[in-house]
Amino acid sequence: MARMVDLLIIGAGPFGLALAAEARALGIDYVMVGRPMEFWEQNMPAGMYLRSASDWHLDPRNDATIERYLAERGLTPADVEPLSLDFYLGYVRWFQAQKQLTALPRYVDKLDITDGGRFVAHLDDGSSVAANAVAVAVGFKYFKHQPDDVVALLPSGRYAHTCDLVDFAPLRGQRCLILGGRQSAFEWAALIHEAGAVAVHVVHRHPSPAFAAADWSWVNGLVENMVADPGWFRRLPPAEQAAVSRRLWEEGRLKVEPWLEARVRVPGVTIWPETAVTHTAEAANGDILVDLSNGAALAVDTIILATGYKVDIARVPFLAQGNILPRLATRNGFPVLDEHFQTNVPGLFVTSMPAGQDFGPFFGFTISVRTSARLIGQALAGAPDGVTG
Repeated sequence: MARMVDLLIIGAGPFGLALAAEARALGIDYVMVGRPMEFWEQNMPAGMYLRSASDWHLDPRNDATIERYLAERGLTPADVEPLSLDFYLGYVRWFQAQKQLTALPRYVDKLDITDGGRFVAHLDDGSSVAANAVAVAVGFKYFKHQPDDVVALLPSGRYAHTCDLVDFAPLRGQRCLILGGRQSAFEWAALIHEAGAVAVHVVHRHPSPAFAAADWSWVNGLVENMVADPGWFRRLPPAEQAAVSRRLWEEGRLKVEPWLEARVRVPGVTIWPETAVTHTAEAANGDILVDLSNGAALAVDTIILATGYKVDIARVPFLAQGNILPRLATRNGFPVLDEHFQTNVPGLFVTSMPAGQDFGPFFGFTISVRTSARLIGQALAGAPDGVTG
């Protein structure tokens, strides 16, 4: 027999945890499936720092905040910013304890919807959960971007995406090539060099970004105001949507954090702006021989793709395996969402990065978790019997 709940939350990262906290506050019977913060723990490197500050907390009710977590420890934001990955994971564990949040540590293999409109999630241990509503909060996991034109130039088996290469100890003594020129490329370069790589090359087609603090202050108000006006972004004319997206892109992509500069402006790290790989070959001794568009030639041992993430909802396996995907309205790889993150399939909600087309690019950042949770909560609490569908 399947366990029956009002709400199934698939994913236990920041978006899933914030929604679980809101569901609990609203008295909604829910189950959250996933291993809390697994992607952060397994696909981000030790020693990494976040770009967000202490005001980007998880609690939709503004109680279990990072500021309160610090105050209980006799600390201030100035003591911990920039926030380390370890610090943030510690805060999240505290948040879970404060909100009494638990997760079923399983994976969803397949999500189906019955003729009566009820969802059934088939889990990897053979069990199942039935729910009146489902919120998909899977984050970046399925959306790593490995551009076809770049991969076509690389030797098979000799490259990895940044999210898959987070243990840098094996790179000690190696020569590494990082393809990309944004925050992750420079941070991986610093960490790999500090782990003992003998040479790190950072190659990107565009000019190098500035080492400057990003200004996120204007984002907070826009995202928070979406609770009262969730259609704000989608109502903007296309040119104004593009301008907002461009402004966020400039802060997030045309700048990298200033604390990185001293760590990459060092012997052993070479930055190659406005340059691309034109050819690679494997030498008999195992070297990867790389030709660059500026005429330079490199010999390296490992290639890392710092090429980010790109949403294609069809790549979420449990949607593709079940009977949901053929029914799901999409545009440009994104699900089409209403003003409460609900898809055209009644009762199915999608948040985090896949919500970016309808709600704006802010939903690739944790600043958005509280707004997401509150809007989905409003839809669930406002529907008959507390659920949609």
